[in-house]
Amino acid sequence: MTTHANSTDPQARMAEKIAQIDALCARARIMPVITINREEDILPLADALAAGGLTVLEITLRSAHGLTAIRQLREARPELCVGAGTVLDRQMLQAAIDAGAQFIVSPGSTPELLQASLESAVPLLPGVSSASEIMLGYALGYRRFKLFPAEVCGGVAALKALGGPFAGVKFCPTGGISPDNLLRYMALPNVMCVGGTWMFDSEWVKQGDWARIQQCSSDALRLLD
Repeated sequence: MTTHANSTDPQARMAEKIAQIDALCARARIMPVITINREEDILPLADALAAGGLTVLEITLRSAHGLTAIRQLREARPELCVGAGTVLDRQMLQAAIDAGAQFIVSPGSTPELLQASLESAVPLLPGVSSASEIMLGYALGYRRFKLFPAEVCGGVAALKALGGPFAGVKFCPTGGISPDNLLRYMALPNVMCVGGTWMFDSEWVKQGDWARIQQCSSDALRLLD
């Protein structure tokens, strides 16, 4: 996925970034939201997920290993699409971009972060949990958002309701997604993909059970076929 929004026209730049998000979400369908607790897990975990078909990875900056993981994966696994999650402010945004992140995800939206991303060639998927937050991004040209925490803020019912006033807006719901509700989310016309963690239980990672993670990733994607 290219991350070079070359146009000097702001509308054209945003349109290009929206197209980039659409492409990566179409490729992902299910996006693992990964917090790395041990540096030695970075490559084997990514390899297990990719072997199961999950090749678009959101690496959160919740741990000290987040930026390291992004750098490692961009260098050692260039075939993967690697983004940064839990980006909270302009400084974290810049650090993620410098590490090589191909897309940025935030848990919420602030005017500062939304504005800073407008100046970057790397697309941002801003987090929202209300109509007001969507309108904050919408006014700046954003049309693609992460609904978080999806289940807590209304889940499928909320997304159906938001589809009325926000035609043309699409979401990646994250938070509480599981095999039990995956298909209900993916059936909605305003859902591009979902984010989740169920396919790599923390105990499996701790035990190095990469075969189980690969199988669970494959099983998750099979639900969508």
